[in-house]
Amino acid sequence: MMRVHGTCVAIAGRGVLLRAPSGAGKSDLALRLIDAGARLVADDQVELALDSGRLTARPPATIAGLLEVRGLGIVTLDYQSPVPLALVVDLRPAEAIERLPEEQTVDLLDRPVRCIAVDPRQASATAKIRLAIRLLPGMTGNPP
Repeated sequence: MMRVHGTCVAIAGRGVLLRAPSGAGKSDLALRLIDAGARLVADDQVELALDSGRLTARPPATIAGLLEVRGLGIVTLDYQSPVPLALVVDLRPAEAIERLPEEQTVDLLDRPVRCIAVDPRQASATAKIRLAIRLLPGMTGNPP
């Protein structure tokens, strides 16, 4: 098991780990994804583990169901746990993101996970993440 700094949501049952420094917009982007149909997994800290050889994400017990919403404080939401981790999203400014990047993966607990970069300030950020999930192998249709 390893604990990482980040926020995780579930889209169509698959975990999406948002990574960035504190204050970069992880919780805000998670809130927008949740508003579009995603489910909260964990905010600020995410526990990653191998369950039957599959990489999963879950919240630490002390913060399960809690999301920091700037201007509102800490709110309690329904959450989903554990979820298979399918996508890592690194939050970066648009000017630091390649227009036509090669497919990237990141190794977490010796398992490769698809990794993309998104600017959380762009209006299309949630749509890009939902599309990236839909394009993963084994996915069909349009996730919530």
